[in-house]
Amino acid sequence: MTVTRGTEPVNGRAPGPSAAWLIDRVDALDLLRQEIYLGPEPGATERQHRRGKLTARERIERLCDPGSFTELEMLRRHRSTGFGLENRRPHTDGVITGWGTVDGRKVFLYAHDFRIFGGSLGEAHAEKIHKVMDLAESVGAPLIGLNDGAGARIQEGVTALAGYGGIFRRNVRASGVIPQISVMLGPCAGGASYSPALTDFVFMVRGISYMFLTGPDVIQEVTGEEITQEGLGGADVHSAVSGLATFVHDDEDSCFEGIRDLLSLLPQNNREEAQSHLPADPVDRRCDALTEIVPGEPTKPYDARAVITEIVDDGEFLELHADWARNLVCALARMGGRTVGIVANQPAVLAGVLDIEASEKAARFVRTCDAFNIPLITLVDVPGFLPGVEQERGGIIRHGAKLLYAYCEATVPRIQVILRKAYGGAYIVMDSRSIGCDLSFAWPTNEIAVMGAEGAANVIHRRRIAEAADPGALRASLVAEYKDRLMHPYYSAERGLIDDVIDPRDTRTVICRGLEVLRSKRESLPVRKHGNQPL
Repeated sequence: MTVTRGTEPVNGRAPGPSAAWLIDRVDALDLLRQEIYLGPEPGATERQHRRGKLTARERIERLCDPGSFTELEMLRRHRSTGFGLENRRPHTDGVITGWGTVDGRKVFLYAHDFRIFGGSLGEAHAEKIHKVMDLAESVGAPLIGLNDGAGARIQEGVTALAGYGGIFRRNVRASGVIPQISVMLGPCAGGASYSPALTDFVFMVRGISYMFLTGPDVIQEVTGEEITQEGLGGADVHSAVSGLATFVHDDEDSCFEGIRDLLSLLPQNNREEAQSHLPADPVDRRCDALTEIVPGEPTKPYDARAVITEIVDDGEFLELHADWARNLVCALARMGGRTVGIVANQPAVLAGVLDIEASEKAARFVRTCDAFNIPLITLVDVPGFLPGVEQERGGIIRHGAKLLYAYCEATVPRIQVILRKAYGGAYIVMDSRSIGCDLSFAWPTNEIAVMGAEGAANVIHRRRIAEAADPGALRASLVAEYKDRLMHPYYSAERGLIDDVIDPRDTRTVICRGLEVLRSKRESLPVRKHGNQPL
């Protein structure tokens, strides 16, 4: 059947008056849509490009599969009056919402249009975001927010603030139900910055994205401190100092590529598993390089990322918070074709100790993996918690308890591999058998103990060493004795605290076999409203 517009025949007949009227209305709708696509004025788009930023529609086109995006409420306009708003009622009200696909997977999106009211949030703007958030949760698909807004629309007063409250409430309700991704592509100041902080992953782009509660001008007025937007809340600050940014990129295109990489490793929602792939990398591949990567001496540093590269599928992994709390590595990867989360002490930084920031980083990651059915692999090489007055006064006990709580609560498959040393409370916290890991393995170089042999000998035999004619010789003898009795590789295996001592070259094979046998693991927590996690 051939249908044409205008005065041309339809099914061989000229359109009647009713059909012609409808066609005119459709043509008018097409013109209106074209105007909306172009934006408020040519100058606004040019100004956005001069700032080094794409428009909201350009961003959606770059991120989504071609032709897959379906827009919601394109014709929405605000109904506010006063302060000249009644004379400015652009369509979309400064935010584009809808759904599309990314590499064939359904996602819901909203994108602030900085060209309209600076992307500021008013009542209609907020209601559009609320609707797409509700849809994402009910359908069970990831939600992506492309943030580029000036905060609450001042002219709308408290209704704008209430709009943010609705967003925050939905962020919390969807937490652990669907993946929530915040992409910072412009300013995000004041209360608006709490929404990204409530989501699972935050992407930032250097040079164009900023987040802070109080801007540089107000800070200077109140405290006298002078600082730039970049120095206060730029991408590198939140990547390396505050830990708010999960990933940082140099430009928008690489940022969108990073989002696609992340989505490929995540499930659609908490009731599904991440999509598995038939691995080209054999699960029984020997990892001969591990014997060279990890030194036998317990105090000699190495890069834990080299170990991860060697054991995961095709040597590929996605590191989270790479510049923050670098003494611990958190990464998503695949093993045997399945997504896994890896937590590893990093001996190349601070000898791999646990401190406040590392504990928070790992706790957040463990909870994220557990929420989305991602098995956990813990690679242990930890000398303990970082000692010091600053750490103690900063609450290392409370922050370390966050990681302990996260592991104890996790119900996904959990496998621990002890590469070298595992001392004191840090050994327990790094997913030991006693707090519920399913399988625990150790290399022949492992040393599990309350503390290092030197420290233990000094504590246990302090008086004998002090009174000895040759303290140094006695100390060396007592250290050797302690190592022989309590720190040999098989002491823990003999007591059932590890399942096996393995050849390091078999690490990949052992983990993949463990993941396969644990695939049908089912574990439930006691019925309760929620636990009282240390915060």
